[in-house]
Amino acid sequence: MTALPFEDTTDFENADRGFIDALSPAVVTGADGSVVYDNDAYAFLKADCPDTAHPSLWRQAQLCARQGLYEVTEGIYQIRGLDLSNMTLVEGERGVIVIDPLLSAETAAAGLALYRKHRGDRPVTGMIYTHSHGDHFGGSRGVLPAGTEEGVAILAPAGFLEHAVSENVYAGNAMTRRAIFMYGDRLPKSPEGQISAGLGMTTANGTLTLIPPTLDITETGQEETVDGVRIVFQLTPGTEAPAEMNFLFPDFRALCLAENATHNMHNILTLRGAVVRDSRIWAHYLDEAVEYFGDGYDVAFASHHWPTWGHENVVAFLTAQRDLYAYMHDQTLRMLNSGLTGPEIAEEIQLPPALERSWHARGYYGSLSHNVKAIYQRYLGWFDGNAAHLWEHPPVELARRYVDSLGGPDQTLAKARAYAEDGDLRFAATLLNHLVFADPGNGDAKQTLAGVYDRLGHGAENGPWRNFYLTSAMELRQGANPIAIDTTNPEMVGALTTDMLLDSVAIRIDGPRAWHEDLTIDLVLADEQRRHRLTLHNGALTHRSAPAGEQPKTPSALTVHLTRPQLLGILAGEGLGGASTTGDPGLLTRLLSYVTQPDTAFPIVTP
Repeated sequence: MTALPFEDTTDFENADRGFIDALSPAVVTGADGSVVYDNDAYAFLKADCPDTAHPSLWRQAQLCARQGLYEVTEGIYQIRGLDLSNMTLVEGERGVIVIDPLLSAETAAAGLALYRKHRGDRPVTGMIYTHSHGDHFGGSRGVLPAGTEEGVAILAPAGFLEHAVSENVYAGNAMTRRAIFMYGDRLPKSPEGQISAGLGMTTANGTLTLIPPTLDITETGQEETVDGVRIVFQLTPGTEAPAEMNFLFPDFRALCLAENATHNMHNILTLRGAVVRDSRIWAHYLDEAVEYFGDGYDVAFASHHWPTWGHENVVAFLTAQRDLYAYMHDQTLRMLNSGLTGPEIAEEIQLPPALERSWHARGYYGSLSHNVKAIYQRYLGWFDGNAAHLWEHPPVELARRYVDSLGGPDQTLAKARAYAEDGDLRFAATLLNHLVFADPGNGDAKQTLAGVYDRLGHGAENGPWRNFYLTSAMELRQGANPIAIDTTNPEMVGALTTDMLLDSVAIRIDGPRAWHEDLTIDLVLADEQRRHRLTLHNGALTHRSAPAGEQPKTPSALTVHLTRPQLLGILAGEGLGGASTTGDPGLLTRLLSYVTQPDTAFPIVTP
């Protein structure tokens, strides 16, 4: 391992700078008394690094575990360590502007209460979502309870709502199930278990909410004033999120970097799943930020980790982060154009020494290994060009053939144990995984694989890698756990446009069962003055809309006149709720009978 500068304590000094108060006890609970977030569980990090953790990740965890209210500069404060992300509060003329209200309403409310304890009961007069990931908007109702948002400006980058929905609703169940592994929230908080996610400690449970934006930021250079506070924006689409933005508070000389520059290497493709990010454009926007914002700031803060103070220090930080993403991109392209595949590039690539020794470029959250594979995927997709990989058997059938080729389960288990004893944990995991998929009732195989995953996890510098390995081991021993965060709750569903709502229904249609259906339904929404025509044909539900007064060329077999709240009620299984119909109302029942519910505990480490 590269010799790292453990003697450099600058990050610890910056992480403690501006501390005002901590939440004590640092435990946030829900209305039913259940624990939503527990930062006190990480008290063990005050000790020296044990053998069950990578020293570099242990150091990062010690930094991320710091929690409480911090002053960034006069008039700007942050809540840290009460969720995966930070909530920033900027004081205006009448109240306070909230930036990124955490993941859950409960943690956001606790953070706001801690701020008000020291800064007074200032009303929330504005809210800014830096980007479209759930830990930056999910707590919105914790700072703006229902009925209090009237007249409050809510700003977000153009495309925010579309991308927030596509990540958190369209693919929400699968992504959230995988997030259990990535953040390790089911693991015990201990030196042997979950110690960090690298970007923060872990995700909160609780209530995920979303108040739609009232003002889109559509271009770099757009300037807005909220509660007397001037803000200058830089759009950065396609970087850490499809819709994201940096912005400057010129009167505070403070720069918000959203999640584009944090104190770790970030993900080009997050292990929970997402759209592959563009490391080329990411580097471009970091470079643009250095030039565009000039000498207009003395401190930079982000939606995770701790700030960087001093103009020259911020420029050096941004420059190194720019070089990090540019280097990964360009070297991956150089090597793939020489014929190397993603896994081959991941084994060969090395960072320049200056970046390798920079704490903020370490792979605590993203890793060099999976990032270059993601860059390969962005350009060339899943297929590496080798025809042997074009039509392989699915995992169970492939596994059965591997195990048969090795002489059966007993021989496969023996060979895997031999590789593990020789220290080749990677290939031992491969063999054991094949055995588990070929023979899922083989308890010895599961226990042995779990032990290999423990060892791989304890040696990982990357937080999500550690959590994936250890959660996989836990599920092999205990079975699958359902997801705890509901991405289809009424608050989230209510934030969707009607088109998005109908899309979310379409992706849950059981196509094979609906193959032979041919039905058309018109939904006429009085409060939107729109007619939405739904067509179920060949197992696919499609929809289009037009003004309510515009008569369709062909009549539908059923027309439902209703309001949007009634539509939400129908989709929630509450019946027509007073909506009027023309035609056969049984068609709506038939349509809804094809809508499936996702499995919140689908298997990942077993077939």
